[in-house]
Amino acid sequence: MKTIDPIEGIARHVLNLSKFVVTGAAALAFASTALAQGARIPVVAAENFYGDVVHQLGGDHVDVTSILSNPNQDPHLFEASPKTARALQHASLVVYNGADYDPWIEKLLNASKNVKRTTIVAADLVGKKSGDNPHLWYDPATMPAVARSVSAALAAADPAHKAEYDANLTRFLDSLKPIDAKVAALHALYAGVPVTATEPVFGYMSDAIGLAMRNSRFQLAVMNDTEPSASDIAAFERDLREKRVRVLVYNSQATEALTKRLLKLAQQSKVPTVSVTETEPAGTTFQKWMLAQLGELSAALARKNS
Repeated sequence: MKTIDPIEGIARHVLNLSKFVVTGAAALAFASTALAQGARIPVVAAENFYGDVVHQLGGDHVDVTSILSNPNQDPHLFEASPKTARALQHASLVVYNGADYDPWIEKLLNASKNVKRTTIVAADLVGKKSGDNPHLWYDPATMPAVARSVSAALAAADPAHKAEYDANLTRFLDSLKPIDAKVAALHALYAGVPVTATEPVFGYMSDAIGLAMRNSRFQLAVMNDTEPSASDIAAFERDLREKRVRVLVYNSQATEALTKRLLKLAQQSKVPTVSVTETEPAGTTFQKWMLAQLGELSAALARKNS
């Protein structure tokens, strides 16, 4: 029996929203008028860390709606709603990850065409595509590229405040330097040290540090919602039992039964574990979030497996 994609259903619903929301050209006209009166640029970010960056760059001149914002929920279980569609309908700027991480937003945008709306796709900026590791925000090269693109889009939409956007961009790029410094320090100490992970969430950051990541096939299977092979599970468990890895990195937003089993085995084997998330925690910033996780990794790597 044929099943209906719930996102496609919502996308079709968007086409019938004209009585309740402002359509493409009218939305742009509304935005232009509102900005002339000192209102904010309406922005939608698929993920809250991109929304945070937009807010840091735009300050009081942007009104940011972040769709994925709950650090206690598995983002892969997210289902788009009519509320999401309405937010996109009003947005002058949309920022999302791409590389098949958030395909729901692409379907909604395609159902609500607006040539005047600006979209920024992180994957396009850093040359990533479908099939690549989509957790791009852990790549130190991603946020500078996103920030520059966002700043340019804000200045184009609101030229009167270009100088402020330029200053905010400079400040933001400077604020990333402690992250780069921490990565460099960890690289100097731990390049080549074997580690493992339940998913490739932290993969780009691990590569930047130069860690030797093990059990990649296992991680890809988990990421793609397929069952890891028995041999890959056995290899992962052997790495923990025999302390072949210094640290186990795990995604605390997706702790399935197998992940819990591996965490228990790591604890029994006295292999330190480090929790990472796919969503920025509430009450922090992208910079503080990254530094906190790098700090936890540093402490775990420094611990002796005995």
